[in-house]
Amino acid sequence: MSSGNNKNDRMRKLWVELALILNILLVAACFTAGWMYYYHKKLAVSYLQKGVIVIALLYITLYYLLGREYLAFNINTPHKLGIIYGQFLTALSTDFIMYIATFLLMEKFPSVLPMLLILAGQLMTSIIWTLIVHTAYLKTAKPMKTMIIWDNKGSFDEMYETYASDKRFDIIGACHVSDCLDNYEPILNGIEVVIIVGVHSHPRNKILKYCITNGIKMFIMPRVGDIVMSGAKPIHILNFPMSFIEWYNPSPIYAIIKRLFDIVSSLLMLIIVSPLMLVTALLIKRDGGTVLYKQTRLTRNGKEFQLLKFRSMKMDAESDGVARLSSGENDDRITPIGRFIRKHRIDELPQLINILKGDMSVVGPRPERPEISAQYEKELPEFSFRLQTKAGLTGLAQVYGKYNTSPQAKLIMDLQYIAKANVIEDLSIILATIKVLFQKESTKGIKKGQTTALR
Repeated sequence: MSSGNNKNDRMRKLWVELALILNILLVAACFTAGWMYYYHKKLAVSYLQKGVIVIALLYITLYYLLGREYLAFNINTPHKLGIIYGQFLTALSTDFIMYIATFLLMEKFPSVLPMLLILAGQLMTSIIWTLIVHTAYLKTAKPMKTMIIWDNKGSFDEMYETYASDKRFDIIGACHVSDCLDNYEPILNGIEVVIIVGVHSHPRNKILKYCITNGIKMFIMPRVGDIVMSGAKPIHILNFPMSFIEWYNPSPIYAIIKRLFDIVSSLLMLIIVSPLMLVTALLIKRDGGTVLYKQTRLTRNGKEFQLLKFRSMKMDAESDGVARLSSGENDDRITPIGRFIRKHRIDELPQLINILKGDMSVVGPRPERPEISAQYEKELPEFSFRLQTKAGLTGLAQVYGKYNTSPQAKLIMDLQYIAKANVIEDLSIILATIKVLFQKESTKGIKKGQTTALR
């Protein structure tokens, strides 16, 4: 990469960061102005000027942290609506937290109308900011000339399908790793980005060194071994530095906190959504057949349990005895009411009972059916590594993947969670899941004729 490109890249990053700071300050200013105009006057103990500064700084901190989870600041994404939606969810979540904090200061529930007006002002501010900054970014940031280097055909097909439609990347070509080794110059000449898919560590390291030396950016799809090693604990034995790896073994404190959170959250959610569950049950019953559908799934250490779902398919959906995933909206096995509840994830609500019973956790790898898991393990023996921890209602694969995401990609994401599982990570995934619930593309099914997500 030339020095001119490096300079342009640094300048672009600088103004993106300045735009991010401006966004946070504008949204925080909307909240602080509204809070000063109404809520500040209602406090049991009047705040001094320093107190208002504390409120503003707290809002800025919360908005930044939540915005990262909701991808509210990713102006390099091709879709403006995704940024606006992330900003809205961030402001809504932050305003709610601050509303609760204000209630604690006032010793009574304050009027919610001023907070809604604040939110409306923040939404308008975010829309204007997004339209201006996103348009400016696209005009200054040309698509990066990109080369895909691959070793696994299945992973390559999935990666190419994803990146070819992304306006940030100009896919110049793709080559097998064996054609690239020791022949870098003609293949990577003029390339700005290299995407490495399914390449083993030795040849990958050789390409990595060349790219770093020549200023080429890299995106690497990690292999299973990479993720397992990322969770290793550094220790010293007899004066030698070592990495300690074992089957997932969480600390007792984390396990207790996680279970208590599962019980409290599932019980609370069951109470909140019980009216919706009752209406859904009545609508399904009116169509005829059973309301709940039980399906054998796998959880920690391969233990089987009966997962509960609202029935969204016909009673004889698998009368041929073949276990298969849904092909999405065009699946003729899905009932009319089933199409609606699947689209809005309402069919998953009975799994709160599974969580309360201890079959599942709120966060963890999604449980697979034994038959489908066995098919995946034939091509990907490491797929069983997902069973190191209890299955979950949501996880990294649900936040960043889709229903039809390949088993290998799901495995990588699930192992990323297992390697770094902690309370903060769990909360982060839960917050990110709220956004995914409203993304239609995340429920896209497999292709018609397929029974699994294998490619």
